[in-house]
Amino acid sequence: MIAAAYLLLSIAAILFVVRLLLGPSVADRIIALDGLLVTILAGVLVNAAWVDSAVSIDTVLVVALLGFVATGVLARYIEQRGG
Repeated sequence: MIAAAYLLLSIAAILFVVRLLLGPSVADRIIALDGLLVTILAGVLVNAAWVDSAVSIDTVLVVALLGFVATGVLARYIEQRGG
């Protein structure tokens, strides 16, 4: 089951990277970057479940909070820029 989760997360990460590189607008690229961050965090959580470690969960919470704030800041930047 862990291998299936890693496979699906890898496919999602590849698709987010494609959208990040080919996105026609800055907003598409920001959403792709946010999705890639969430996919990586999910991979870290799957790994934490596999090795039965609670240490990674604290790190994931901090990085998720930083990602949320960064997405809000970038959205505000796009809004002020008029696009």
